[in-house]
Amino acid sequence: MQTLWTKNRQKTALLPHGQYYCPRCLNFGRLTSLDTLYTISEPNFFEPPKQILTWKGQLSPYQQKTAKRLLQTIDQQETFLLWAVTGAGKTEILFPALARAFAQGKRVCLASPRIDVCNELYPRLMSAFSQISLVLLHGQQQQKYRYTQLVICTTHQLIRFVAAFDVLIVDEVDAFPFRNNAWLSYAVQTARKKNSTLLLLTATPTKQLLRQVHKGRLAFGYLPLRYHGYLLPQPQVFCEMAWKKKIAKGEVPARLKRILLTWIKQQKPFLVFVPRITLLAPVYRAICRVLPSKIQGTTVHASDVQRSAKVAKMRLGEYHFLVTTTILERGVTFPRLNVVVLGAGDEIFMQSVLVQIAGRVGRSRACPTGDVYFICTMQNTEIKAACKQIAFVNRKGRRMKNEMLSALPKKKI
Repeated sequence: MQTLWTKNRQKTALLPHGQYYCPRCLNFGRLTSLDTLYTISEPNFFEPPKQILTWKGQLSPYQQKTAKRLLQTIDQQETFLLWAVTGAGKTEILFPALARAFAQGKRVCLASPRIDVCNELYPRLMSAFSQISLVLLHGQQQQKYRYTQLVICTTHQLIRFVAAFDVLIVDEVDAFPFRNNAWLSYAVQTARKKNSTLLLLTATPTKQLLRQVHKGRLAFGYLPLRYHGYLLPQPQVFCEMAWKKKIAKGEVPARLKRILLTWIKQQKPFLVFVPRITLLAPVYRAICRVLPSKIQGTTVHASDVQRSAKVAKMRLGEYHFLVTTTILERGVTFPRLNVVVLGAGDEIFMQSVLVQIAGRVGRSRACPTGDVYFICTMQNTEIKAACKQIAFVNRKGRRMKNEMLSALPKKKI
């Protein structure tokens, strides 16, 4: 507790009896300066099964080159950043490296800032490594902790571990709340062993990460193509000055109406992203007024207790559309999807968020393309930067089909 709280101001955490509590740890239960934390020694005794990787799929040639590089990170105990575009198949690319680690009796953790990502990874890894013991840990999970060779958890859960993992993988390393969070970065370093591998995965690297790469402080790999070989969808941007007023009147802007009706005619499901929870209901009502009555949809946000159920219904086709906040910007996959960002110029839609949202489209091999629309009152630097980054990786993708893992390009983004 003393270590975690060293940077907190003591006056704000003072208790009546003169002791202190740790404000950062309240979600885990209150810890005070009277508490003593214990760690359990790491036995690391795992008997490798006869068949470690039970996944029957096959990596593309592009993925294989990247996977081969990740094998080196396991053997050489590196810290390594993999920049792979959304839909590149990062999870499957990890399989050979994970199999190597399990065969060597190493303990592995795959952590993500988002609960949705953890929930999606858990069944996939359970299926791919059916003989490997694993546990899922996050604040909404009822499953009790048990000692396993593979741990899937949110980055907040890493604070519970000390020198526990031989291989620590942080997926979506740029996502909130991990991004720019010194406490969670500390948790990552504390949870890994002194001699260990750290893999950082992202589709939208931060400037801080790229700066470390440019300075030679961080090993780096780059995969600009999706697993099916198609490029990212390039967003179409158009300005609609009075969209908020029209929504308030229960109306949908004429161009957006034409887009939505076209998608319904094509039987394409879609997501409508809005910047504020307060916009969910009015946008949903306005959309329902212009769509056929048989078309079903709903709203979803971070605090929605039915969020998981709604996402599941969307996957099953019971919903044709969702009006959502940025909670669905990453970690979810729907086939044949199109997306529109309403109010794309809002401050909540940073460059990385817009790139991630665009990456929801075209993720399936059966339907590798789709539509992405950014609707705004005026284009801002974040919209322009997001479109520029997507165009950049698409140019690299066209040129790099024979060499998928490369050095960081010198040109700044």
